[in-house]
Amino acid sequence: MFDENELDEISQQRESWEDETLEPFLEHGERKERFATVSNHEVDRLYTPEDIADLDFDEDLGFPGEPPYTRGPYPTMYRGRTWTMRQFAGFGTAEETNERFHYLIDEGQTGLSTAFDMPSLMGLDSDHPMSEGEVGKEGVAVDTLRDMEVLFDGIDIGEVSTSFTINPSAAVIYAMYIALADQQGVPRDEVRGTLQNDMLKEFIAQKEWVIPPEPSLEVVTDTIEFAVEETPKFHPVSISGYHIREAGSTAAQEAAFTLADGFAYVEDCLERGLDVDEFAPLLSFFFNSHNSIFEEIAKFRASRRVYARVMEDWYGADAPESKRMKFHTQTAGQSLTAQQPLNNIVRVTIQALAGVFGGTQSLHTNSFDEALALPSEKAVRVALRTQQIIAEESGAADIVDPMGGSFAIEKLTNEMEAEIMAYLEEIKEMGDGSVRDGVLNGINQGYYHREIQEASYEYQQRVERGEEVVVGVNEYTIEEDTSPELLHVDETTRDRQLERLEQVKADRDDEAVDATLEALSDAITSDENVMPYIVDAVKAYATMGEIMQVFQDHHGAYREEISPV
Repeated sequence: MFDENELDEISQQRESWEDETLEPFLEHGERKERFATVSNHEVDRLYTPEDIADLDFDEDLGFPGEPPYTRGPYPTMYRGRTWTMRQFAGFGTAEETNERFHYLIDEGQTGLSTAFDMPSLMGLDSDHPMSEGEVGKEGVAVDTLRDMEVLFDGIDIGEVSTSFTINPSAAVIYAMYIALADQQGVPRDEVRGTLQNDMLKEFIAQKEWVIPPEPSLEVVTDTIEFAVEETPKFHPVSISGYHIREAGSTAAQEAAFTLADGFAYVEDCLERGLDVDEFAPLLSFFFNSHNSIFEEIAKFRASRRVYARVMEDWYGADAPESKRMKFHTQTAGQSLTAQQPLNNIVRVTIQALAGVFGGTQSLHTNSFDEALALPSEKAVRVALRTQQIIAEESGAADIVDPMGGSFAIEKLTNEMEAEIMAYLEEIKEMGDGSVRDGVLNGINQGYYHREIQEASYEYQQRVERGEEVVVGVNEYTIEEDTSPELLHVDETTRDRQLERLEQVKADRDDEAVDATLEALSDAITSDENVMPYIVDAVKAYATMGEIMQVFQDHHGAYREEISPV
């Protein structure tokens, strides 16, 4: 971007500035001996064109909406429409969450995002002994299609995009949503939304699984294949780095491990015989946004660039939509503090700005009281208003890639790209040339656990030594009562949920249920795509637990037999 003569002149000017202007000030010292990001990536005092001397505008930056998409997946970005404001919601029974959905829509939210309780996440019915004490506690309880019908009562799913944060039992929730669309008369090819459904990430970080990694991967590929044919506007998997970051990874590890999982799904789909340009546009991603604003912006930009290049060079993607990384962002739950919880509003605002400056397609802003309990309506409203103020008042949404061309941002983006690619090559090598096999081998060998654990431990050590300041925790502390008004789940939730489940079982045709479950079992045995059979089962009002039990009967429960250390 600069010729040699210009760079030589800038170098001489910098040396002069350091000697004549900077040096006298350094006699008084700086705030810290070393400046680094949350990921402990050291940052320089100043960046100049020298730091991006090798940057090729066409190859590395280009224009928004064009490869390598560093500057954004679409040419107008938020000047065309703002990101989808998708606040996470779900607690208690379907009725209570339905009320929260309507509240958020009335307050201006532009997409729904569903949180499920632990039994639903793990494919257990509310009446299972292991569900006791957990029904409706950290999300909504969904046992059958009847719950889904109540959950979306009064909501036209042909008019709203809905995200479902669920993994081991994701295929069942997807089937229920399809069945609901059929009930409402919404054509399947018009159904919009996103299913998290990222099982590889579960074995790496979040630790929610029902069956082993390999058959879990097969079911994810089934959902992708089914979506290509039946619901082409619905994203069947949201490849998630959020939980990898929440487990303690660095920003580069989050991006690299997430991309590796994504490429593993690509390879599995290709082996299935799917055309990359048919399924790749349905892939979506989900990232964390932490406190180091410039590092996060660089992470988002570098991830888009890496994805575009790898999809073309490694997997032969040709269509622009196949190389265009689209992602959802959530602010960092791990960064929220129980101490001085109102401080979290500031943290979330900074993190949300990083997501916007980094070009996210949808955004969830955490509520300030989430370190204490499920978010209250007041806290949810403040979180949503944070996004609306950024969109409508700050001007952050008015310029496409406003950080593009910054010497610091471009240098950090290049460094992030290099670190991501180094991890990807290492994972590929672990799989003898296959990213998919490398990811599976890494899971079984404890590679990811070791990498994340070391990064997490190193960060915590810096906090405890005071090198990393957490306002209100290890600096600027006060005496306070950390017991604000909180949302509490009604103690009668489980009773009401069990009553509906019992009624569904009493009303349904048990022979029809048994027939659909047997058909699902036969499909697993014959390696057919399981999705059509799951849709039939949920339409017969088979329960979540009954359907997931079929998979366990075939594959067994998974127990991790690795040592993370």
